[in-house]
Amino acid sequence: MKAAALAAVLALCAAPALAQEACRQALVLALDVSGSVDAREYRLQIGGLAQALGSPAVRAALMEQPETPVELLVFEWSGPQDQMTLLPWTRIDSAEALDTVIAQLALTERRAEATPGTALGVAMAHGAYLLAQRSGCWRKTLDISGDGKSNLGPRPRTTKPRLEGAGITINGLVIGADNPASGDAHQREIGELSAYFAAEVILGADAFVEVALGFEGYAEAMERKLLRELDTLTLSMR
Repeated sequence: MKAAALAAVLALCAAPALAQEACRQALVLALDVSGSVDAREYRLQIGGLAQALGSPAVRAALMEQPETPVELLVFEWSGPQDQMTLLPWTRIDSAEALDTVIAQLALTERRAEATPGTALGVAMAHGAYLLAQRSGCWRKTLDISGDGKSNLGPRPRTTKPRLEGAGITINGLVIGADNPASGDAHQREIGELSAYFAAEVILGADAFVEVALGFEGYAEAMERKLLRELDTLTLSMR
């Protein structure tokens, strides 16, 4: 059943999308709300995203070409059936549009019914399906935040090859442990998870893994990641 569901999602990714207004980048941000993420960490993650989007540097990068804006979508994920859109496709073509997005994210409350598992492969396929809807965008990027390895549904290593022809980039934002037993243990855990994302999750020539040192460092890591993605796009157009 899980394999059939994944096949259906991948088939939708390959289907022709309706023509869209031109945009320079379609950007999907996927937030981890699995059982390892508690209520405090959830607030740090959603608030950190809002903070990063509102930073002066990211704001300037997003506003650089309003005639061909970035289109943004945010969804959260956990178990195989638990992908939920928090922000539908939104064109960031003005300061007002960006402010509305930030305010909406800041007011988002965690839903209670999501299952605690970590279905990373399904999140990858779902993000690709969403990006397939933006045919008018020059570049399509999926960012997946996560604090652990997949333990439900198709493995990322089996999902990734099926997405290689979709014309998308997948980047990862790895969230390290907040309270490690020691500095060495902390570095080892972050290194292992970063290597896992690098090997099994990220996709594309410019793909990369960013690291947040705990959920307290999520806002800074998200800002670094967004600036790198937006700068890569700008450089490729020169």
